[in-house]
Amino acid sequence: MRDRLSVSSALSYLSRTDLSIRFFKVLVRLPQRLRRYILFAIDGIIFLVATFIALSLRFDESSLIDQIVHYREIIILVIPIKFCIFYFLGMYRPLLRYTGAGILWIALRSVILSEAALSAAGSLLGIALLPRSVQIISALVTWIAVVGFRFSMRQALTLAELAPRSRPKAQSPIAAIAPKMERIVIYGAGSAGVQLAQALDRELTYNVIAFVDDNPDIQGRWIEKIRIYAPSSLRTLIGQYQASMVLLAIPSASPQQKRRVLQTLKGLPVQVKTVPTISEILSGKVPIGHIRNVDISDLLGREEVLPDPSMLRVNITDKSVLVTGAGGSIGSELCRQIAQQEPRLLVLFELNEFALYSIDAELAETYPHIPRVAYLGSVTDAKQLEEAFSRYQVQTVYHAAAYKHVPLVEANPAQGILNNVHGTLVTARTADKCRVETFVLISTDKAVRPTNVMGATKRTAELVLQALAAESSTRTRFVMVRFGNVLNSNGSVVPRFRQQIAQGKPITLTHPAMTRYFMSIPEASRLVIQAGAMGESGEVFLLDMGEPVKIYDLAIQMIELSGLVPGEDIDVEITGLRPGEKLYEELLIGADAMTTSHPKIYGAREAMIPWRTLEPMLDQLFIAAYQNNQNKLRSLLQLVVPEYSPQRAGIVSSSRTEGTTRN
Repeated sequence: MRDRLSVSSALSYLSRTDLSIRFFKVLVRLPQRLRRYILFAIDGIIFLVATFIALSLRFDESSLIDQIVHYREIIILVIPIKFCIFYFLGMYRPLLRYTGAGILWIALRSVILSEAALSAAGSLLGIALLPRSVQIISALVTWIAVVGFRFSMRQALTLAELAPRSRPKAQSPIAAIAPKMERIVIYGAGSAGVQLAQALDRELTYNVIAFVDDNPDIQGRWIEKIRIYAPSSLRTLIGQYQASMVLLAIPSASPQQKRRVLQTLKGLPVQVKTVPTISEILSGKVPIGHIRNVDISDLLGREEVLPDPSMLRVNITDKSVLVTGAGGSIGSELCRQIAQQEPRLLVLFELNEFALYSIDAELAETYPHIPRVAYLGSVTDAKQLEEAFSRYQVQTVYHAAAYKHVPLVEANPAQGILNNVHGTLVTARTADKCRVETFVLISTDKAVRPTNVMGATKRTAELVLQALAAESSTRTRFVMVRFGNVLNSNGSVVPRFRQQIAQGKPITLTHPAMTRYFMSIPEASRLVIQAGAMGESGEVFLLDMGEPVKIYDLAIQMIELSGLVPGEDIDVEITGLRPGEKLYEELLIGADAMTTSHPKIYGAREAMIPWRTLEPMLDQLFIAAYQNNQNKLRSLLQLVVPEYSPQRAGIVSSSRTEGTTRN
């Protein structure tokens, strides 16, 4: 019997709810002008009813009809005067469905000024004025009624918009009352968290069950029927309400604070996502309600230093700029950053056709006003380079074209030498011949005491530029910028881990003790541009990469923040060091680094080889590469780069000098 009653009650409730929803759906579909007229009429009724209520309360001993007759002349003025004041003070500008707290202040001003205007009009016309007590009561009732009506309409219109267009016939009443929704906890009860909760409230598939915040002063309080809890209650909340996701709404938090919060979420059986940072919101790239997966940069805890706009513009603004390897990870981001600085012309020089097409199409859409040229060519072809430099009067070159994957270059050393060393030599000489003003080489931390061919070729490329810069006949300013791993670059560890987790495969790691320095691609590109504006020809600059990251810990965190359990849902397999791979990377060959005007850029005192000595060594190296004589070219690499020690692959370097770059 009780079951039948409960189902009957549910059906009755649904019937009344459906009628209300249908009514408000009809209201929503009415023309905007007609809806405004309805609002005018309702406010007019509120003005009169509030006046009658005030008269009734003030003169409770006499008849209301008698009071209306006595004050009929001033009552006739109530609607037109109050309506005009409300209209000119902006009470009808906000859309009902988006009515916010600001309407409280607008309504209060409108009510007070309208009562004052009513008294002034009565005095000018010489008619009986309403008593002050009546006006005070009327103003209070009017304020409560107009504000309450607008908030009620906002809620009703929101429900009408969110209601499904048609209800499945087979759906049970109980299922209709409690639809299946993804339960979410929002970490952060600030303005970003509140805006996020309001945005999710409009979605049928999400249900915000709680806020979590570190601030003890607001813990235990409520925001729009959602309670704020302490972070220590997270595990209980997740278990009690079967929450499946935690959304981080702390865009103003520093990277260190965000990293600490993420540490508290380790091991919880939920997905962790986040909203954009303040810089992303202010730049207009993404709205506050945009939710994304927790990026690896959120785990690193490094804080980016804002770039110096003047240094970004020095070599770019109103100049013709060419980027080699324009379709690669660094090259393409350099193109984006360069386009923001308004170059006279941007030349995209790239060997890979699809990569060139992709970046060219992206720039055409994002920066259509920037003149650009897509040039398909190789950095080892002097004629192609000379044609590009001369035709487009190139003034600045960013040389990002290189083979960078250690195992591939280790297995194909001849191609690594021809592209990384010979390509750099040809590009640099051609740039000097065509009177290019500035040439910036993108180097790597693997060039420091290299244990692999790739690192040795990049150090040789640095030596080439240092030697050319020392020549008295050189007119181009050659600058080298050395930094570590960049996040999410093509073929790097982070995208590989992310793909393995998505596919449910074990994460493969070469050694549990391996550490690396990481930096975001945009930050690295901005620092490269700024470093290129510094110093004299032949200088090597280092980028401060922050604190080293243990790759094993990184893999575990990525698994946990995906809502999975390491060792159960996803395993971590140790595969062993690959040929030429080191446990640790370094940025500096010498003993110390020099500070510069930029807090994240350091200068390096590096040994060089004069051009007259280096040139014959390079000739032999290139001959060995063309002959694909791997034993000879490795021995020649050791001759050019004495620090190159292939046999030391995987051994921890005894002189850890990375810390010197963070003075």
